[in-house]
Amino acid sequence: MTTLPLSGIRVLDITQVMAGPFCCMLLGDMGADVIKIEPPKVGDSTRHSMGFRLKGEDSPGFLALNRNKRSITLDLKNDADRDVLYALVKTADVVVENARPGVAARLGMGYETLRELNPRLVYASISGFGQTGPWAQRPGFDLIAQAMSGVLSSNGFPGMEPAKNSIAVADLGAGLFSVYAILSAIIGRATSGEGQYIDASLLEAAMGLSIWETTELWGTGKSPTPIGSANRMSGPYQAVLAKDGWFVIGAANQGLWLTFLKILGREELQDVPNYSTNAARVANRIELIADLAPTFLTRTKQEWIDAMLGAGVPAAPILDYEQAMASEQAIARNMVMDVPHPAEGTFKSLGFPVKMMGTPQEVRLPPPLINEHGEEIRRELREQGLLPPEQAEAAE
Repeated sequence: MTTLPLSGIRVLDITQVMAGPFCCMLLGDMGADVIKIEPPKVGDSTRHSMGFRLKGEDSPGFLALNRNKRSITLDLKNDADRDVLYALVKTADVVVENARPGVAARLGMGYETLRELNPRLVYASISGFGQTGPWAQRPGFDLIAQAMSGVLSSNGFPGMEPAKNSIAVADLGAGLFSVYAILSAIIGRATSGEGQYIDASLLEAAMGLSIWETTELWGTGKSPTPIGSANRMSGPYQAVLAKDGWFVIGAANQGLWLTFLKILGREELQDVPNYSTNAARVANRIELIADLAPTFLTRTKQEWIDAMLGAGVPAAPILDYEQAMASEQAIARNMVMDVPHPAEGTFKSLGFPVKMMGTPQEVRLPPPLINEHGEEIRRELREQGLLPPEQAEAAE
């Protein structure tokens, strides 16, 4: 039997919605024992936040972000339930919380309090804007972080309504950056013997993922502006219109550009000074695409795609999510899973986006029902002598 790399690591997931649950789910996928601590009765707000259900009570959003976890409900304003949390902290390696700065400390679960119980604890706080700075107390959501990081200003098309990135880049980015920091802290703890505090934010995640866009700011002195599907550093590299619809091309270097022109039968453009180098093509992108547009309209998108792929020039159709998930590549790479669930029967979920040789990734636990493992977790703590017998009953 293969041991997963994070087997033996316990994570207390005191988070809701997206960034924190995503972070903890990824740790659970790698073998960590993730205990999701939820408010009594209502649980994680994402259980009820979407306008549609499958079969059970929990929303598809909750199901998507909470596999490989156990659930216990605790009222952290209640002394007895806080004692359960403290008992769990003594057994834990990681705590992840995403309350507004200061709230965790007021509930008696701030880093300084919990490190007294467990000096080896790695404690991650995920918030909208971080724990310090003049914006720290502002409420933070993905849209807000996209707006205040620069992302929203550079997305979409010129002169049109601002377009949010449809993927929650700030939320999911904060979750990913937190996983990276947590794993680094666990590795560092092996040498130092001590845990540490991690301060992650949606704002800084969105900024961190803007590493390409900021090069334009600092290289030209001007903020990036919306350019639709085009690329800021290469051209032509964008969606173009064929006889029957849109597809994408990526003639992103000089060799590909020359091959691309042969496919189009437009070799005369290689002698045009405005298109002679990649830098020139980027600077004159709008003019270039206007010059190429009539040619693209002479054939169907599949004809162009087949011709370009046959010559080694990147090109692709624009698939919607239904088409993408049903594609032969997604199927070959197991990117859609049927997950068994006590209330749903089975539901579809995204597969694991990274494959690791020797690490069999699987859904060991379906997304938990609220407080599904409350008594099981309390029993474990009693058996370790960390809870008295009167803590036998789960919170109502």
